Amino acid sequence: MSTLSPARRGAARRTAPRRPPHPAPLLALGAVWAGAAGVLALWWTGTTSVVGPADWLTGAGRITGLLAGYACAVLVALMARIPLLDHSLGTDRLARWHAHGGRYTLSLVLAHTLLIIWGYTLTSHSGVVDETTTLVLDYPDMLKATAGFLLLVATGIVSARAARRRMSYETWHYLHFATYLAVFLTFGHQLSNGADFVGRRPAQLAWYALYGTVAALILWYRFVVPVCRARRHRLRVADVRPEAPGVVSVHLTGERLTELGARPGQFFRWRFLAPGLRWTAIPYSLSAPPLPHELRITVKAAGGHSAAMARLRPGTRVWAEGPYGAFTAKRRSPEKVLLLAGGVGITPLRALFETLPGEVTLLYRARRPEDLALRGELDAIAAARGAAVHYSVSEPAARSTPLTARALSRLVPDLAAHEVYLCGPPGMAEAARRALRGAGVPRRQIHHESFEF
Repeated sequence: MSTLSPARRGAARRTAPRRPPHPAPLLALGAVWAGAAGVLALWWTGTTSVVGPADWLTGAGRITGLLAGYACAVLVALMARIPLLDHSLGTDRLARWHAHGGRYTLSLVLAHTLLIIWGYTLTSHSGVVDETTTLVLDYPDMLKATAGFLLLVATGIVSARAARRRMSYETWHYLHFATYLAVFLTFGHQLSNGADFVGRRPAQLAWYALYGTVAALILWYRFVVPVCRARRHRLRVADVRPEAPGVVSVHLTGERLTELGARPGQFFRWRFLAPGLRWTAIPYSLSAPPLPHELRITVKAAGGHSAAMARLRPGTRVWAEGPYGAFTAKRRSPEKVLLLAGGVGITPLRALFETLPGEVTLLYRARRPEDLALRGELDAIAAARGAAVHYSVSEPAARSTPLTARALSRLVPDLAAHEVYLCGPPGMAEAARRALRGAGVPRRQIHHESFEF
């Protein structure tokens, strides 16, 4: 990849505005770690002594079990779609934390299982198979916990990147619901068998409060709020219009849509009450600024669900969960902004292109000229606000702008002084991030909306 020389890169960085990092991520992580410290305090205050290998193994099993139980609650809370977290941290960051935390949680669950069996085996001087059989069949709530453990492992396997690439969003979405059942099945054994909870009423109440709060958040934000909003706003499909090969815009009408508080750059999870679509809520960004009685999304046929959008009939009822995401003008600080889109990633950037104040430049990449969806609108917006718009296509190659630091700096003077909004396929987005960093754009000025699930 071509990059700027060290001298020019240093000069570019000196032109970049400096601002303190947003406190929300630090505050959220601080709260999570404080909770983990409180969980460890349960073990510390409930353990009088640790003597011999059996005690050390059992103690380690108790610690990993406590942390795994706490982590399960945190993981579910991260995906509860709480507006305060979503709008301050961003959906992408929450999803990344959830994915990383899921791997650690599964490791803790496996370690807890193995350490407890090993420690109990040494204590009882029995074999591993006999001790495992006794634990599962004779201890309270352990049959349910075993089923929950197997579900957690299965969910971890299907959530692995290699497995996700081989399944549709809809399949992954349904399988992921097993997490809720797994957490429910494993909850009972923590209180009935955990030495840190048996006979300790305050600890039990704290654990009930933790899980009860998370359950209430899930119930409220993922079920009650969407139903209430569906009844209040009465969204329906008004029209479906082709924009490019395999790309359509879905126009929706409804009542009192300003009360949703949607901003350009955000997305909703849409549930269309039509055959084959009603059981899945899939995220699509707004592709135009929201209006009091109209919303619009633009969708590319990339799977069974998205392909069926082209066949929607006017009048189809719609449930919309959201708005979600922090990919909005609130992230903007410098007066200069670069919008960098790839393929159907133009959808949130088209809405931002119309509404962001200041000096805005749009670079839109696609495979062929006919794949440049919404091009007429983009040209009209650029002419109306005096903004610059650049198109780059892979075919023919002569019209392609490579994603390198040198090429982007040549196209966008003073690039390091720009706020960058980036949305596109994973490979393109990663290449763009490397090029932008090579051109001296600070990491905090690069905002990315991911297509991955």
